[in-house]
Amino acid sequence: MALLNFRKRASDAPRPVAHEVEAFLRGYSIEVMPRTAEKVEDFRDLLPAGTRVYIAHIDGTPIEDMVATARRLAREGFAPMPHFPARIIADRATLENWIAMYQGEAGVDQALVLAGGLAQPVGDFDCSMQLLETGLFDKAGFTRLHVAGHPEGNRDIDPSGGMDNVMAALRWKQAFAARTDAKVALATQFCFDAKPIIAWAEGLAAAGIDLPIHIGVAGPAKLQTLIKFAVACGVGPSLKVLQKRAMDVSKLLLPYEPTEVIAELAAHKAAHPAFNIEAVHFFPLGGIKANAGWVRDNGGAAGVPAGRN
Repeated sequence: MALLNFRKRASDAPRPVAHEVEAFLRGYSIEVMPRTAEKVEDFRDLLPAGTRVYIAHIDGTPIEDMVATARRLAREGFAPMPHFPARIIADRATLENWIAMYQGEAGVDQALVLAGGLAQPVGDFDCSMQLLETGLFDKAGFTRLHVAGHPEGNRDIDPSGGMDNVMAALRWKQAFAARTDAKVALATQFCFDAKPIIAWAEGLAAAGIDLPIHIGVAGPAKLQTLIKFAVACGVGPSLKVLQKRAMDVSKLLLPYEPTEVIAELAAHKAAHPAFNIEAVHFFPLGGIKANAGWVRDNGGAAGVPAGRN
């Protein structure tokens, strides 16, 4: 089976929906940034009611823009989950202020807590564990906290390419999950090949890491776009797959769809109900409208927008 699915849609007729895919996509989440959210007239035309929407916080984005995006999403009936990147947060007072702004203006009670993309921190925090250790999320009564997972490793954490430091961090997060009232889950970087994902997830379970996994998947996009983001995000083996595909000019012009990786993961979940992947998290690299449309076409009831109910 090919790792990537590059094809043109033969018609606009509804596609048959596999029941295991529909079940696997139910409750999916998706990511936006304030500047991309501004281009969406109404999220209710795109996303199922109550969809968790991560709000990516890129260095330089004013916190006021982040909070305004969260407020809008909540008003339209969605669950905003803003990023809290440790390396762009100056100090404890700043973190406490951000939490208060999100809660006071948008009713936010969940967060993705991560290190962030900066090589050097701007202030007191270097990693997600330091943010969690402040106790401020628990003090504010956050009900859900997601932390980063790395199916292909992370050279920022393990420069040698191994997994020792990544696993040590996961054990810390596992222990934190046991002492917080919030639900904790792993939200991962996007991947393209189901087999290594399955092996990684099962390896975590065997090591006693039982945090639920929200697996990152790239939404429909041009191959050139995927390669650009894969390089920027440090995707490893998946990048090699994309580079190999880029050598074929006929495929370079066709859009990528995550059909095969989703189908293989869904089939594995259906065959192994205890499999620790709990949900799919989409990175809409080709645009949120294209991503939502793909889920609507392939996910049956899992993709019906709130505005159509």
